[in-house]
Amino acid sequence: MQSPRNTFIPIFLRLTSIVSLVSILVSCQLSPSITNTTEVPLEETDQTIPVLPETFQTDLLNPVDVPHTYVEETCRYLRNKWNPANAQPGTVVMLILIKDINRGAVELPNSIRITDFYDLLEQLKAQGFEAINTEKLQAFLERNLPIPSRSVVLIQDGNHTEEYFDKNYRWYYEQWGWPVVNGFVSDPNIDPILREGNFSLEYEGFIDHQARGITPDVVLTDDIAKTIIARELQGSLEGFAEQLGKTPNAIIWPNGGFGIRPIEAARQLRFKLGVTQNPRGPVMYNWVPLANSVDDARPTLIPEGKVGDPLMTLPAYSPQEAFNAIDSVRNIGNAAQAYAESNKDAEYQYYDIVCSDKYGPIPTP
Repeated sequence: MQSPRNTFIPIFLRLTSIVSLVSILVSCQLSPSITNTTEVPLEETDQTIPVLPETFQTDLLNPVDVPHTYVEETCRYLRNKWNPANAQPGTVVMLILIKDINRGAVELPNSIRITDFYDLLEQLKAQGFEAINTEKLQAFLERNLPIPSRSVVLIQDGNHTEEYFDKNYRWYYEQWGWPVVNGFVSDPNIDPILREGNFSLEYEGFIDHQARGITPDVVLTDDIAKTIIARELQGSLEGFAEQLGKTPNAIIWPNGGFGIRPIEAARQLRFKLGVTQNPRGPVMYNWVPLANSVDDARPTLIPEGKVGDPLMTLPAYSPQEAFNAIDSVRNIGNAAQAYAESNKDAEYQYYDIVCSDKYGPIPTP
């Protein structure tokens, strides 16, 4: 199943500096990725302005998991939504966080058996899903740039060898073009062989490494010292520059912990996305299911709504949860598309009256 190895070993890139923001990280204001600007003031008009529809809702989510929006400028949202060059309404993304893949007979904590893992990927492909990396995910979530209408982000948690990725993922990359995101721990004392192998995978485009702090067992919450928050986030940037020659755009929150202060710090360091371990559901453009309060049935899940930054608290399924959710995710996307189409005329009329003078007409095919 595995293809011949690429023996080309690229020369290490070294970036020379990372701006030091450590002392002010946790006290600064949140910097959202979508600029909030004032809506276009209305001129006097005889036209009746249509009422915009409510945010799409679905009973396929847990009742505690409520869709949150994040694009605060209505005109820009509508233009991005209905631009025919962008992703179609109802385009849906599953994020799947994989702890470990078990190829042996002994059960490993938080692992999935290799046969079950292959079944998951085959089922995703059969249902029309395609894998994307974090660059495409960010462009979709921020600007609705086009991605496959059913997309999946496969996130391998923690550091692994080149051999591990080749055995478990390479066939799907070479045959289907499916990249893998890796939550990479930027340990300053990383083994040189592990570092070189992961650099090669990054350079190839096979593995998209993203930040996961510098300490494997750290948990970044509001209760942790700001020096530790700064050490983990700043250290990730420095480690990525030194070890992988890139700047990560996402933080895979280590061990599922997050909070207002860690997210504010991450925003100040220009992280654009954050991934939790909360299996709230799939995400769409300007639509992220989050909880505003603790769920008594799932008390270990940290409520994200209080943070007020959906892009930094993206939900993720475990492989087992993902397998069971494929049909509901597909149905959510279909229902969201139908809901958008039923409200298209009203949104076009609103845009024409309120937005077109400043933003121009919505592009046509």
